[in-house]
Amino acid sequence: MQENDPLMIAEEWMKAGRNVAIATVIETWGSAPRPVGSHLVIDADGNFEGSVSGGCVEGAVVAEAADVIASGEPRMLEFGVADETAWRVGLSCGGRIKVYVERLG
Repeated sequence: MQENDPLMIAEEWMKAGRNVAIATVIETWGSAPRPVGSHLVIDADGNFEGSVSGGCVEGAVVAEAADVIASGEPRMLEFGVADETAWRVGLSCGGRIKVYVERLG
């Protein structure tokens, strides 16, 4: 694993006593910026490492992760946009992605 691997970072953050959630791309359709299996790790303070998409999608995932950390309830998020609005939210060609967010520990 690489030094900046989100899974390694999640483990380090947990060892340091931080509450952590991980977001994983589980499905993509059409053009998606990140492949299935991509991870974003988020702590309760909104710090994050890794990437599941970019653009506004990443911000929305970080916000949802705060709720997942607080509640302990995992969430399935789905993002999709029409081609004409795709660039504004970071999905370059009208793709759709499904992201699973769960609390670790």
